Amino acid sequence: MSDATSTHAEEQHNFSAEVERLMDLVVHALYSEREIFLRELIANSADALDRRRFESLTNQTVALPDKPQIFLTVDKKGNLLTISDDGLGMSKDEMIQNLGTIAKSGTRAFEKQLKDAKPEDRVNLIGQFGVGFYSAFMVADKVEVISRRAGSDEAWAWNSEGKGKYSIASSTRNTPGTDVILHIKKDAEEYLESMRLENIIRKWADHIAWPITIKQDDKETSANEGQAIWTKPRGDISDEQLDEFYRHVTHLFDKPLATLLWHAEGVIEFTSLLFIPGMVSPFAPVDQERKSKVRLHVRRMFITDEADMLPPWLRFIQGIVDTEDLPLNVSREMLQNTPVLARIRKNLVNRVISELKKLSEDKEKYTKFWELFGAVLKEGLWEPNENNDTIAKISRFYSSTVDGLTSLSDYVGRMKENQEAIYFLAGDSLEVLKTSPHLEGFKAQGIEVLLFTDPVDAFWPDRFGKFEEKPLRSITRAKEDLDKLMGKEERSNSEEEEKLLKTLMESLKDKITDARMTTRLVDSPVILAAKEDGPDLQMQRLMRRNDRSIPSAPPVLEINPNHNLIKSLIKKVNSGENIDEAAFILLDLAKIQDGEMPSDPTLFAKRIAAALA
Repeated sequence: MSDATSTHAEEQHNFSAEVERLMDLVVHALYSEREIFLRELIANSADALDRRRFESLTNQTVALPDKPQIFLTVDKKGNLLTISDDGLGMSKDEMIQNLGTIAKSGTRAFEKQLKDAKPEDRVNLIGQFGVGFYSAFMVADKVEVISRRAGSDEAWAWNSEGKGKYSIASSTRNTPGTDVILHIKKDAEEYLESMRLENIIRKWADHIAWPITIKQDDKETSANEGQAIWTKPRGDISDEQLDEFYRHVTHLFDKPLATLLWHAEGVIEFTSLLFIPGMVSPFAPVDQERKSKVRLHVRRMFITDEADMLPPWLRFIQGIVDTEDLPLNVSREMLQNTPVLARIRKNLVNRVISELKKLSEDKEKYTKFWELFGAVLKEGLWEPNENNDTIAKISRFYSSTVDGLTSLSDYVGRMKENQEAIYFLAGDSLEVLKTSPHLEGFKAQGIEVLLFTDPVDAFWPDRFGKFEEKPLRSITRAKEDLDKLMGKEERSNSEEEEKLLKTLMESLKDKITDARMTTRLVDSPVILAAKEDGPDLQMQRLMRRNDRSIPSAPPVLEINPNHNLIKSLIKKVNSGENIDEAAFILLDLAKIQDGEMPSDPTLFAKRIAAALA
């Protein structure tokens, strides 16, 4: 607890429109669950203490006091509740950034989740979206924040009545940390009773390792047990406690798909409490950092969430790892180089993989897991590691012949007697892939094709190579395979067909690398294919999306000689008619079938209109 005062040289600021909207949503949509404000403010204080603890490892000027804690002070006469901490504190700029603005995308996502969530789940949304501070306005008609950043002598005061504006002023605070002062509303005076506050803390924040003390009328009460939940035997931890700790760590409001509490003993001793979430964070699409955020603790003390405890392809796993085998003042360099952490990481990966294998035996639960995190796990097939084969075995894919998801092992078990490879087709949309003309020849021969719909699917098969000695091969590069499966010799073109191909090459020039007849089409007149020695078409598309400067490799245009449209063009060419417009229509049709736009949609429409006239 600290003595803090503010001056009157105030700067007036307007909240960003997004904050104002969020504040209104939090205050009104969550009004019936008002006690949640205390969980959010205490969680913010605990995070500030964690961050100061970590920063002090490499900067002694921000070292924690001897007995760091979170302090709640009740002033019943003044209708004030103050939550104080000895954490890292905030500078003036950090106050404006943290308390006055928020990403626009976060506002939209929050509003949608709030609308869709069940009433009992809404209370957890505010922490999930990092807007828990604004829940203070559910119980307070005015909020003051006085903060001094560790390592600085300057303190700043922020205050607002939650009505579109806030002010910032120079202030004083004897020690680093933050005070959040709530001017409690008349209808929220229950939160000025220490017993009520203690009950809320026991319910929501008992697992927080930092001491939480309540002071009222010169009486101090210890409000939390403060024992790290992962240090207890599983039998002493209730499901409710695990669920609440899961929500605290992940900021998600669901229940985990799986929980792994593991006490490893032997040469290296550590404890891990890990969760496989039951949902994806709403910020996942914009959070492209491919890093594990599993928290590292040493002797129950938080060290960092940037120790890369798990590889990027397991970054969906969340939780903590606690070890006795590192010093409390572990440096950033040691985190990168110590063999102790390397062995812990290896054990963690093996344990998680083992848990996923077990989870895969529950088809319904594993299907949900795969839909949430399969795309991330498959990155482990791209990155060489000792678990490649196991990842392949627990991976799941859509198929051209089987409903739902299937495994590579099951696919191999269904292969035709003379089939030598595992065939796949990669694209952006499952619905588009299911109707792709690329499948026609394989369907006609009863050959199953796996349908790959995630971006990583365009890359990992070439590097992974084989599964159970069967090579993985894209059907866009499997012309010779299909001819062999059909038992056909290489087809010879007639003179009339050769003339059409030559004309198409002349008309389309540098837009294609080749035009050739194919036997793998049944219902479609044309299809695009990759060169046999070039990258798959889907890989090319993904590479161009990431870097528009990458030149587009002209595809091969394959022609179905048995289609009536092609037969008609053969007659026109051999009778001397110009088919330039038809050539461009064929190329654009092939692009559309592959899920791409024509090169010039307006010109394509005009050509179609002219052809139909």
